Amino acid sequence: MMPRTKSPAAPPEKVALYDALLAATGDVERKGAANAYTSHNGHMFSYMDGSGVLALRLPEPEKREFMARFDAPLHAAYGVVQKDYVSVPDAVLEDTATLAPYFAAAWRHVQTLKPKASKGR
Repeated sequence: MMPRTKSPAAPPEKVALYDALLAATGDVERKGAANAYTSHNGHMFSYMDGSGVLALRLPEPEKREFMARFDAPLHAAYGVVQKDYVSVPDAVLEDTATLAPYFAAAWRHVQTLKPKASKGR
């Protein structure tokens, strides 16, 4: 079995844009030192991959709208298409005012999900 390689950290300038989005939207705290993400009750709803692409977990209506409006694809990670996540284009990531309502929709959506069971030790 091959050892698992550590995924690269996103470029600092992209993480700064992600942090600006979080600051503009209020109560959501960024987690992850090397790999930035947000989660609630064990469900991740946004993360920045090693190449600096923001993946955003949206409910179905907003996901379809976002993909059509910004010509955004579903997000792919490690060769797997993540059907609940969209890849945020760089131009949209740089426009906090445009992206904020979609981030808020992702935050509201994840709050409707049942908490994941914690893994006992």
